[in-house]
Amino acid sequence: MAARLAAYVELLLRWNGRINLVGRATEAQLRERHVQDCLQLLPLLPRGDGPVADLGSGAGLPGLVLAMASPRPMHLVESDRRKAAFLTEAAARLVLPHVRVHPTRIETVKLPPLAAVTARALAPLDALLAHAARLLAPGGIALFPKGRGAAEEISAAQRTWSFTLSRHPSQTDPDATLLHLSDIRHVQPQA
Repeated sequence: MAARLAAYVELLLRWNGRINLVGRATEAQLRERHVQDCLQLLPLLPRGDGPVADLGSGAGLPGLVLAMASPRPMHLVESDRRKAAFLTEAAARLVLPHVRVHPTRIETVKLPPLAAVTARALAPLDALLAHAARLLAPGGIALFPKGRGAAEEISAAQRTWSFTLSRHPSQTDPDATLLHLSDIRHVQPQA
């Protein structure tokens, strides 16, 4: 896996010069800031070989990184055609036949019922829950890394969503947390 990760980082840096995949300021800490951040989601994935989708995959963080570490089917959903082209090339060069890139909007993507969904730096929690509720199989989970505003996002989401939540401290950022959500369902807004 180390060779694949090194090839991924090299490819990402090459493409980042043409399209913005990661912030230029974080390029120097790509392995620690992005790759290791994504790998900490691996033990939180449900057991088995059910499919996973990474929503708003962008640079493949966490989707491509998780696909390098696990053979389960991985769907990368990215509406930006340039980023989808990067994901397609990366999956081919890294020889990840279990990765499928969907160059479309999350709202319109057609996927099999998923064991898990991930999204990193994409949208507020309440918006992510709407996507997860539509795409997850019964018993499926959502894994969303969040920064220091996680508590506020959770509070806002609880107005219209019911879910079981466990929080895991990030090993790469003391201000971040990993949200593990299950039993996601829409509820009437509280007055």
